Amino acid sequence: MTEQSTDTPVVSSSKAAARIREAAIEAFAENGYGGTTTRDIAARLGLSPAAMYPHYRSKEDLLFAISYDGHVRCVELLRDADPTDATPAVRLHAVVHAFTAWHATHHARGRVVQYELTALSPEHYGTIVELRRDISRIVKRIIRSGVTDGSFVVPDVEGVNLAINSLCVDVCRWFPGGGFTDPDAVADLYAELALRMVGGPVGR
Repeated sequence: MTEQSTDTPVVSSSKAAARIREAAIEAFAENGYGGTTTRDIAARLGLSPAAMYPHYRSKEDLLFAISYDGHVRCVELLRDADPTDATPAVRLHAVVHAFTAWHATHHARGRVVQYELTALSPEHYGTIVELRRDISRIVKRIIRSGVTDGSFVVPDVEGVNLAINSLCVDVCRWFPGGGFTDPDAVADLYAELALRMVGGPVGR
């Protein structure tokens, strides 16, 4: 199935397209988008560059598919991780833990998804920004809920939300490192740090 350049790409489940995406993730994570050519990606698979074009019309289309898929996965991950009937502290801990663990476990994919955005076309960038806002809203709603019921005390909801999201995302930039090799260990730490940032009950 051919993946066209659209505002909402269909991320093909074909084995060939999936292999191309995985090779591109490795190449982009190692060398950056600007330092990678379609020839480099194809070479990792033992293919000619022309073999990629039935699936992706350009390197930018390929990056868009990877970025879109990664952000959609994160939105779904946080929605599934959020125990909406629990206290704000339990919800924040669960969501931050899941978001951090994903970026540690999938650190190469995360580096591409989070740090190569400026290489996207304006139209594709706009689509990804909307997904990032969906992620931000999930965390922000939990913070606001804690402020409303008095369990959280924060000087600025927007600022704290930005700080917590940034904390989770940045893991993919350095993991593994800093003494951390277990995604759950860094996720446990960051979830506790998030609760401290909102003045919530540590340990829930």
